[in-house]
Amino acid sequence: MNIIIKPVITEKMTMMGEKLNRYGFIVHKKANKLQIKKAVEELYGVDVQSVNTMNYSGKEKSRFTKSGVISGRSNAYKKAIITVAEGETIDFYSNI
Repeated sequence: MNIIIKPVITEKMTMMGEKLNRYGFIVHKKANKLQIKKAVEELYGVDVQSVNTMNYSGKEKSRFTKSGVISGRSNAYKKAIITVAEGETIDFYSNI
């Protein structure tokens, strides 16, 4: 099972990374905190101090078009906020 799906790169998460050493990831829905911690430590080579997780449910969306109303659903996902040790950073742009 791939634990880490993708990093969350937003303005808010970038600010948290710079000030608080916290980084966000979209993770597999069934992954627990220990699995997430191990995956981040192996992938980025940092010392993880804490892991906070959040489950987001999918939402119903609809829009009006010429041909009528189109309705659908956004995907549900799980987000993890990782706090790394003092002095360590994760660079998401290093392998571009």
